Parts: sequence; structure tokens; C-alpha cells
Amino acid sequence: MNLGSLMRRYRKAGKLTLKAVAEKAGISEGFLSQVENSVSSPSVDTLIGICNAIGLSAGDLLNHVDREERLVVIQKSDWLHAELPKSGFVTRRFLSPENRSVIDSAVLVLEPGKSIPVRKEVRNGQEVLSVLEGSLELVQGESRTELLKGDSVHFWSYPEKQSITNRGKGLAVALWVGTL
Repeated sequence: MNLGSLMRRYRKAGKLTLKAVAEKAGISEGFLSQVENSVSSPSVDTLIGICNAIGLSAGDLLNHVDREERLVVIQKSDWLHAELPKSGFVTRRFLSPENRSVIDSAVLVLEPGKSIPVRKEVRNGQEVLSVLEGSLELVQGESRTELLKGDSVHFWSYPEKQSITNRGKGLAVALWVGTL
């Protein structure tokens, strides 16, 4: 479990919303979502502010993370009832940026009509996308591939002309893995 996942778990256990914690901590809801999803890392002051807003000691949180970073589990309940920010999507990464060296991986949750931003800094990368719920459309240049629940695809990254979009009517959930 990473820092963000653990913070989210404590926030939800306290029945606190992203908005409530962000306001108390003096940060944006979007940034808190990025921290919880291991997209961004908070400064020490911001970490303390978030922990205070949750009612948790930053030291206890860091000690807990230090003991559990070797194996990361994202349970179905973590994505099945995902609290989606205004962007309409959530990326639940398995490892924080500093703990990724070869691959990046995440569970993606998208509302209908929403897309996941492409990793622009990756060159000659490979990706795997497996749809767990709903359906997704993978666009690479002029090529469009519809993926339904249970479908998987392995492809070369195409940052200039690539998108992953939920064109369905319900929530879409996928397991995504990409090389760094």
C-alpha cells in the first residue's frame, strides 16, 4: 500500500469527502485526488496538513507506509465505489512515483464520455489495457479499437495521437500497465 492509498483509506474510514479534507488542508480537491492516486507527492507541510484534516499523525502514516510498500493490493471495493473528482476519471496507481522503476500500473475508472490523459514523456513504451467493467475505446492515430468487458490489448505507446475513452453509457474500469 502506498501513501496515497493509505491516506484515502483513513479519509474514507472517517467518512470524509475529498472536498472536506482539501478545504481543511488548504489545497485543491484535484491535488488531493492526485496525492491519493500517487500521481503527485505532497510537500512535508502539505502532508501534515492533510493528515491533520483526516485526524491522523503524519508520523504514524509514514511508519505504516514504510512497513507495507513491497506488496500493493487494490481491492475491488476501492474502484467499484470510486469517488470521482470533477475530471470524471480516477487513476489508482499501485506504486508511488519514487517506487516505480521499470513499469507503471494502475486501475483506471472513467465516467461515460471521459478520457485518460496520455503519458507524453514515454518514448518506445509498451502498454497493456484490460477492461474489467464497461467498455473503452483505444485510439492510436486513425485506428480505433473498441474493448468490451474481459477484452485486453497490448500496444506500443503513441503519445502524439493516442487516447483511451469511455464511449459507453456506464462506468468503465480497466487495469493498465505501461513501461517507463
